[in-house]
This record gives sequence, structure tokens and C-alpha cells, in this order.
Amino acid sequence: MSTAPGFPYRLIATDLDGTLLRSDESVSRRTRDALAAATAAGAAHIVVTGRAVPWTRHILDDLGYDGLAVCGQGAQVYHAGEHRLLTSVTLDRQLAGVALAKIEAEVGPLYLAASRDGLDGDVLVGPGYEVQGTLPATPFTDAADLWTAPLNKLYIQHPDLGDDELARVATRAAGGFVTVVVAGEGIVELLPLGLSKATGLSLAARRLGLKAADTIAFGDMPNDIPMFGWAARGVAMLNAHEELKAVADEVTSSNEEDGIAVVLERLLP
Repeated sequence: MSTAPGFPYRLIATDLDGTLLRSDESVSRRTRDALAAATAAGAAHIVVTGRAVPWTRHILDDLGYDGLAVCGQGAQVYHAGEHRLLTSVTLDRQLAGVALAKIEAEVGPLYLAASRDGLDGDVLVGPGYEVQGTLPATPFTDAADLWTAPLNKLYIQHPDLGDDELARVATRAAGGFVTVVVAGEGIVELLPLGLSKATGLSLAARRLGLKAADTIAFGDMPNDIPMFGWAARGVAMLNAHEELKAVADEVTSSNEEDGIAVVLERLLP
């Protein structure tokens, strides 16, 4: 794979929510055209999202996207064209239980949800947990139900603590057992220890024969920080969390204002 003269990257990695997607979960025509022009110039585009495959597949299908996608905060490498899961990392349920106990010992009871592994894994949602948007979820009332099948991650919410504070407390209490990330408003996740978007992106890039030095990455939340650390260039959206902006090489327009297209159009020959 080679790029056209003047186009400096061979891989474009984009987060979904708050980055590639507008608030209505659509992708603008301008952004679609800019990505199409970049791929015509020889660059590959990889979606890198915190969403597990079941919450991502319909968006990729709507985009006509048939390449690799990194889902579940790096846990899953998914071939969209073949509707096939290539790799999957699951959460050690015993360690996750210990982590939850340690966090709740600090802050009291949590509201819980969990993402089951697999192409069709359910997202289980417990009492009090508020799902963001209109994504499909399966309610549960008995916490024992969380542990009956392999999981990619747990979601936690607290009745009083905000996302950033909850993540700080969770990391302090249980950071030796799980990785804690803020992935969006109301979305604090417990992941397999050491897992990040960079983990999955590096695996996907290797399958394409590409490297970190070939990569420009776009994102909006703290869970994108490892991806920015891995890529040659990290671009934060105007609407991004301040922690991500602090480590970005550049801040572009918001997801509502075609921030990805603004950068790609400038880079295209």
C-alpha cells in the first residue's frame, strides 16, 4: 500500500462517538467524501471504538465499511466485510469481582452494566444504570447474572460521583486488577488489565502491514489517550475531554462541524 505524493499517513484511525459520528449517529457527506479521498490516495481507515461489535456493526454496515474495526476498547478486532471476529480479549471475571468489591468499599454501591463477549453478545444493564442513547440492552436484577458468560468489560455508575471522580477512585482502589477508562458521558468502564485502544489498533495495523509511524488518530475522550500515544499524530475534536486535548498534537473542529474532514482535506494533495 502506498500513498499519493503529499499525503503523509497510510493509516487513519477514528473513534466513533463524538468523533466520526454526529450526535444523531450519522456521518456527514463531507466527512465521508474526505475519508473516501484519503483511501483513494492509498490510506487505510480503521474505526477504533469503545463499543463492542453488537453496538458497532449496524453503523459500519450503514457506512458500507468493509475493513477492520477495533471494538470494545481494543478487546475485539472485527472484519466488517466478513462479519467475523478475528480476535477477542475477555475480562477475568474473578479479578473483576475483586475490583468491584474494592471500589464499592470506597464509594458504596455502584450501578452496573456489562458487555458480553462475541458477535452477538448482550449488554446487560442492572437497576439504576442509565444507558446513553437508544442502544439495545438487556435488563438484569440479580448481580449473579453478570458472571454467567464471558465479558469484555463492566460499566459502572455512581449515584453521586461524576465520571472523572468515579474513574479516579476506581483506579486508586482497583487499578492493580483492571484498567479503568472514561469513554463518554456517563460511561466509566472496567477493562482487562493493560487493555487499551492502542492494543487493538496495533494488532489491526499489523494485519495490514502498517505501523504506528504511519498513523494519524482522531478521538474525543480519555480512552483515546493510549491511541494518541501509539499513533504518529493525535487529533482531538473541539468537543473533546480536556485530558485528551492536553496530549493531542492538534485540536480540530467538533464532530458536528466535520472536524475529521477539516484535517484530511488539508493533508490531501
